[in-house]
Amino acid sequence: MSNGSDPESVLDALRQAEDAFASRSRGQPTREGGIVSGGGWKTQLTKACKLREVADIIEEQNGHYTAVIELSFGAIERSVEAYAVAMTDDEVSDFRDHEYSYERAHQIGLFEEETATDMRDLYSENRTESYYGGGQPTDHQATAMTALARAVHKFAVNQIREGGICICESD
Repeated sequence: MSNGSDPESVLDALRQAEDAFASRSRGQPTREGGIVSGGGWKTQLTKACKLREVADIIEEQNGHYTAVIELSFGAIERSVEAYAVAMTDDEVSDFRDHEYSYERAHQIGLFEEETATDMRDLYSENRTESYYGGGQPTDHQATAMTALARAVHKFAVNQIREGGICICESD
């Protein structure tokens, strides 16, 4: 418990992070390439592409299974969100709960109820365990999650009426 003696290095880093997110940094920031700005479905879709890309890179380098699993779940959620925002009156701000993406996937007809429920359960039971639990993620789990992220992303992209936004190299 803190008694006012938090390390100055932590406090300085915290202030710098707060400043960076509040756009109070010095000079012109370098923005990540490939992500469509604006905050709508195109932003979510291109973020999903980036998450998939880095998951694939990390998986190829081997051994960082926790990161691959986390990135894959993130890519799945961003893909579903992109579809929901593109095809309904949903807004990105509606998706503040991770499990909501999976529930919404069925509600809007992207996936059948059983599939959406299975994906939500996969998230709630296994992502939580791999992240917070005492188990060690495996190569099989990481490979399965990248395959699932790739399949969900490709399917969502193909269902969105407006094409040409996905920046993934290959599927």
